Amino acid sequence: MDPTYPLFPIVSFTCFVLVFSPLPWHIQARNTGTSMFAIWVGTCCLILFINSVVWRNDVIDRAPIYCDIATRILMGCSVSVPACGLCVQRRLYRISVLGPLKFDKHYEVKNFVIDMCICLGFPMFIMALAYVSQGHRYDIFEGYGCTYFIYDVWPSIPTFSMWPLVIALISSVYCVRTFYALAIRRSKLNEFLDSINSSASTKHYFRLMVLSCTEIVFTIPLSSWVLYMEITNMTKYISWTDTHSYFHVVRTYPSIIWRSEKALRPLVEFKQWIILVCAFVFIAFFTFGEDSRGNYGRIFSAVVKRLGW
Repeated sequence: MDPTYPLFPIVSFTCFVLVFSPLPWHIQARNTGTSMFAIWVGTCCLILFINSVVWRNDVIDRAPIYCDIATRILMGCSVSVPACGLCVQRRLYRISVLGPLKFDKHYEVKNFVIDMCICLGFPMFIMALAYVSQGHRYDIFEGYGCTYFIYDVWPSIPTFSMWPLVIALISSVYCVRTFYALAIRRSKLNEFLDSINSSASTKHYFRLMVLSCTEIVFTIPLSSWVLYMEITNMTKYISWTDTHSYFHVVRTYPSIIWRSEKALRPLVEFKQWIILVCAFVFIAFFTFGEDSRGNYGRIFSAVVKRLGW
């Protein structure tokens, strides 16, 4: 049993609430990247909370359908977080390059479809493609719950492991071009922000930029480390039949086993906390931002007036 329990479920549930709290305003501002980031990360925080409570003291496979769904979402989150960062970078790049121009409805619909394909469509495609190297349905770790399992064989790299790094590198190209364009068009930036959305502010867009840059700074080294670990521990790929020969087997790991293995424990805890780190970053930039505090204040005032206080 985890000696720090119930720290993790409390933190994960708090992150779930705080990540979802500013979501309506991001949807209203048509920020597809940040909205999908909140949905993906907030959902995974909820899954981690449920897992840490349900499998607190055992590894009984008591919810197989839930685990099939939850592990797929966790699998998609590893790709969707950098994908959402890419959408934010694309938005900032369009702002910095196009200048003070009006967006017509067709342009907005087109970019919304592209952003949804990046933030939702591509992660779901990778979730399905990862089946190629998925050895069995899922693993259950005591104190952590169910999680996905990918064999360390060469097909896992093009079908799953390399994409967080690839997406982060593409985002870094957009980031450099955005900073370059902003340095040239800095005097016209405020005029353009007002032309896009009357509720947008310069602080909000620079906060988006810092968020996306932070995501790049963390994703590139971490995904490189994960890819390096997979390559160094790679085993020989035999065949499709051999990889999926025991697909319906569910492996279970009591805490006394996985916590005592030096190679396994860092990987389990990395998967457990990296999502919460993403949530912490989002909360720091948006949940307690100046615009969010103003929205909370207006909601509180409306509730107080409705109650007659």
